[in-house]
Amino acid sequence: MLQTFINLSTNLFPNVAKMDSTDVILHIPPLFHGLGWFLPYLGTLSACKQVLPGKLDGKLILELIKNERVTYMAGVPTLLMMFLNHPDVENYREYLNGLKFIIDGEHPPRSLMIRAWSYGIRIFEAYGMSEGVGYTFANLKEHMMNWDLEKQLDYLNKAGLPAPLVEVKVVDEKGNEVPWDGKTIGEIWLRSPGLITEYWKDERKTKEAFTEDGWFKTGDLGVVDPEGYLLIVDRAKDVIKSGGEWIPSKQLEDLIASHEEVYEVAVIAAKSNKWSERPVALIIPKPTYKDKINEDDIRKFLMKYVELGKIPKWWIPDKFIFVNEFPRTSVGKVDKKVLRDQLKDLVLP
Repeated sequence: MLQTFINLSTNLFPNVAKMDSTDVILHIPPLFHGLGWFLPYLGTLSACKQVLPGKLDGKLILELIKNERVTYMAGVPTLLMMFLNHPDVENYREYLNGLKFIIDGEHPPRSLMIRAWSYGIRIFEAYGMSEGVGYTFANLKEHMMNWDLEKQLDYLNKAGLPAPLVEVKVVDEKGNEVPWDGKTIGEIWLRSPGLITEYWKDERKTKEAFTEDGWFKTGDLGVVDPEGYLLIVDRAKDVIKSGGEWIPSKQLEDLIASHEEVYEVAVIAAKSNKWSERPVALIIPKPTYKDKINEDDIRKFLMKYVELGKIPKWWIPDKFIFVNEFPRTSVGKVDKKVLRDQLKDLVLP
């Protein structure tokens, strides 16, 4: 039986998340978000200059980064795309170089990570929830420091290793830990001093969320690789169950997002007469490809990953729908609940 891992040696390795009094923080996440209420405390304790942007706009963010000499930010992938895709971004390249950016809330596509690094942004993933913050960070281990960026991104583009005093395990339906093989999917359970102990005046929800020995059931699905790095593959409510087998939407989104004509993508489950559920991909094309992109292009693009053994053929979505925008949650994430409701009458063979 594999033992639950606790990483108490984070400070042995260079840590991008490190903050000190020389940093200037641009606060983006709303104050009810995990990072939104955590970073102001950390910034104050570290005697940092802190910048409050008000209205979110790509140009405004770039101007604040330049004029206030911002060195530290955090937010969801949508925020990062907001200013990296701004037509004037090249004029701010020198001010983006060295910017530390914690990406949280959603697993970002690899293509977005590469684009950020091309500007010198020191970006890495973290994992937390409003029920507690800072569970894991994608901090590189010592033997990874001299790897090339492509290989490092295999780990920076994951939720990472547990923070000090945080316990993490990924379990199957019976509560047994899954193998650290990077393939076996299970639910992520946590124990941490920073976790809530109960939901306010909600006994039923508290009982459902916690085990008798204090493990918190996150409702997130993940895998653990042989190095002990956690990768979030989906929310339990978002995973697609086709013919009794799981299809992680995040992995499909990551691959589709790497297509040069795709700006953003969301993969959801649609009803299927034969398979119960089948994946459908909703795609926002890049403006210059709006009238050129088509289903066959994306399908052929995904077949390349089938041939490479990255995904099985039956994971490829049955339908691709091109849209102009996505509904968003209050923190800027794609609201898949609304998307599923919009497509509730779609029934695939």
